[in-house]
Amino acid sequence: MTILKKITKTLSANDTGETGGHQAGILIPKTPGILSFFPELDASIKNPRISLYFFEEDGVTKWPFEFIYYNGKFFGGTRNEFRLTWMTQYLRAKNAKTGDKIEMLLDSDGRRHIVLKREQEVVEDDGVIKLRGGWKVIELK
Repeated sequence: MTILKKITKTLSANDTGETGGHQAGILIPKTPGILSFFPELDASIKNPRISLYFFEEDGVTKWPFEFIYYNGKFFGGTRNEFRLTWMTQYLRAKNAKTGDKIEMLLDSDGRRHIVLKREQEVVEDDGVIKLRGGWKVIELK
């Protein structure tokens, strides 16, 4: 098995549920490098989705997530965003916290993998520590 693509996301308090608010999954940016990790969805239908399984490092334990394009803006609504949903159970089981990272990998067999890393990347700005967040595409050679 060869890893073809790897993306990472530093989790926010909103992602982990620490804010107490409700959101429909982790927002997926529309940037090509991130979006290309996921299968294409048919934008001609309202809110297209696909179920994806992500395997843990043991190669056996798998988690079902939903990749959804909330495209209601083009059907009389307001939303125009991609989300990865059904992640709450996984994030709770892993006791994910703000600043932790999830790595998502796609292998040569078409299997997706997920790894939670207990890392906090911090930057000090005028004596104030700020978490760096966001998505990253990891180029593999």
